[in-house]
Amino acid sequence: MKEHSLKVPEIAMIAGTRGMLGAGIGLLLSGRLSKDQRRAVGWTLVMVGAVTTIPLLMNLFSKDERVRTPTLRAA
Repeated sequence: MKEHSLKVPEIAMIAGTRGMLGAGIGLLLSGRLSKDQRRAVGWTLVMVGAVTTIPLLMNLFSKDERVRTPTLRAA
């Protein structure tokens, strides 16, 4: 099993971006807002969540471990 070192701010950013992605999907599926509002807000949150997750994942799985200082270990 591979281990990846993460700093607390990295964990918070990953959680935040995943939360935005989930909230966007939830708004797209809900019926609480008008159709236009739901689409605008939902797709915005989905796109922001997806686009901001990509660099975080690239950093997490990067080969150069010398760049990051480990503080927490996640299995």
